[in-house]
Amino acid sequence: MSIDKRRCAVLLAAGVLLPLPVLTGCSSGDDDAPPSPAARDIAPASRAQTAPGGTLRWALDARPATFNAFQTSADAGTERIAGAVLPALHTLDARGRPQLNGDYLESAEVVSREPKQVVVYKLNPKAVWSDGRPLGAEDFSAQWKALRGTENAYWTARNAGYDRIARIQPGEKAHEVKVTFAKPYTDWRSLFTPLYPKSAMSDPAVFNAGARKGLAVTSGPFTIREVKDTSVTLVRNPRWWGDRARLNRLVFEAVPAGKRAAALIDGTVDMAEVDRSTARRVQAAAPAAKGAAGARKLHPSGKAGAPGLETHAQEAAVATRDRAEGEKAPPGSRRSQTVALRRYTLRTALDPAYTQLAINGAKGPLADERVRRAVARAIDRDALAKAVLKPFGLPTEPLGNHLLMAEQKGYKDHSGALGGPDTQAAQSLLADAGWRPGGSSARQKSVDGKTDDRGRQASPTAEKTGKTGDPAPAAGDAGRSGRSHPAVVQKKGRPLVLRFVVPSDSGGASLRAVGTRIGRMLEEIGVRTEITSVKSDSFFRDHIATGKYDLALYSWPASAYPATDSRPIYAKPQPAADGSLVVEQNYTRVGTDQIDQLFDEAVSELDGGASRALVGRADARIWAAAGSIPLYQPPQLVAVRKTVANAGAFGFATPRYQDIGFRE
Repeated sequence: MSIDKRRCAVLLAAGVLLPLPVLTGCSSGDDDAPPSPAARDIAPASRAQTAPGGTLRWALDARPATFNAFQTSADAGTERIAGAVLPALHTLDARGRPQLNGDYLESAEVVSREPKQVVVYKLNPKAVWSDGRPLGAEDFSAQWKALRGTENAYWTARNAGYDRIARIQPGEKAHEVKVTFAKPYTDWRSLFTPLYPKSAMSDPAVFNAGARKGLAVTSGPFTIREVKDTSVTLVRNPRWWGDRARLNRLVFEAVPAGKRAAALIDGTVDMAEVDRSTARRVQAAAPAAKGAAGARKLHPSGKAGAPGLETHAQEAAVATRDRAEGEKAPPGSRRSQTVALRRYTLRTALDPAYTQLAINGAKGPLADERVRRAVARAIDRDALAKAVLKPFGLPTEPLGNHLLMAEQKGYKDHSGALGGPDTQAAQSLLADAGWRPGGSSARQKSVDGKTDDRGRQASPTAEKTGKTGDPAPAAGDAGRSGRSHPAVVQKKGRPLVLRFVVPSDSGGASLRAVGTRIGRMLEEIGVRTEITSVKSDSFFRDHIATGKYDLALYSWPASAYPATDSRPIYAKPQPAADGSLVVEQNYTRVGTDQIDQLFDEAVSELDGGASRALVGRADARIWAAAGSIPLYQPPQLVAVRKTVANAGAFGFATPRYQDIGFRE
């Protein structure tokens, strides 16, 4: 999925910043070290260890509305399928670092910086489109002209980077493409991935509508064979010059999130990203596989390398036993469902995304930076991260960076620019802003207006029982609920009450539990919250994008190219000619000129280290502005049939589709 599209799915002027402390930050360690086990979990196996042939059924939320990843209606399925059928000049490793893709490129490098940045791509001579035509400069040029943003006829989702190109022409040697930039661009490796044939990009009508039912010309290990209302079938590309795909077919099935558990139980999919509730069911079923003929006991996390990966023979033995056991259980019973789920293991990784508390600084009490900082310092991010991540065996450290995730090169924790959790400091900030304790006790109001004596929601009970997969209360919550809270702070007789918006769909269960806990933390400083659950189809459209909230929980996707992709999220809102405010994707409405300048410098700095340093300085400023408080990287939870190798929770890593297969 394009970065912009993902942001809208999951998807004023700030006060003067307080002086920044001297920042050293906590680094992730050796930037060139191998990724941690939490970065990727795909049951790696050599090609020789996988059987040639077979069909893998992979669940998507819906059949893509378009197969053009740069078109406005592109979604996660678009990106997933494009990765299997189109050129990716640079892929990402498990730490989110761009890697030259040798299937398409022999080299790609900056050959000149002055007077203009020039990049020369040397294409693999074997790389051809499915119609037999070699990849060439005309494909690069057509894509640039469609995406550079100068022609409104193209319904493009983004033009970042392409708008900095001055011209594209054939290189001096065969199979070379020369790209000259009008402005320096540090993230040039993000361009032309995926690369489309000129036939798909040259005509606005084809760009906008031509890819809705498929792609006539492709160039990957797979090609599109059939597109139905509920599925897309890929088959091996007969013209593919690289390693032959292990699978005969790769079928993407449209299975909404709420129906994933049923699809796994029915055996109609082999791999599906699942919610916390389904993940726990898969985990609970896994230990029952112990003792099966030839099978090993599964590790709870299903980590790659040994446990959780079975051969066909082992699966057959387990299937025979499970079939016999399942016949004894009533059809549709919980027992029969558990038996069915034993065919899968849970693959887990840190998602390349971050869940944040968004603090709307457009108007009201939160327009005061001191109040925003008080809210931020009342939150125990460590406790929240532990509650969400610990059940799945993932690292529980809270995220300390808006722009880089824990595994990425250059990651440093800049939360010190704001300060850690400190109730007294938060109360002092509120007092300084004129908010002082009033006469009423703090009570947290739920979506239906019902509260118990401690301000807790009278229902549901999921947070207590964990039945829906929500985080259980962490240590410290019990202590809070057993004592009285400070009086609600007031200013000029008005209590400080914040509208807290969370999604109401099944996938938002974890966010609702986290929101409830944040509300309790804010009670400790005399701030009351009114939590409102909103249907997912209107959460962003009617509340986040329009600014009808004070606090909100949602996730942003991370990026391997933060200087480019993160700028719209944190850019200072600008007034439009009609008097409205242009916020781009900065839905907190908090931004500064300094942050914008640092992004502008970072995206134009061709030295990678210097660019990352500027991104780090921007992150520290974003922390200090207290509009967005990163909490944690959410868990990526993928149920995968035990015989599947080289697939699962990919994290940042680009899937290598030709290596996905079934264990011999």
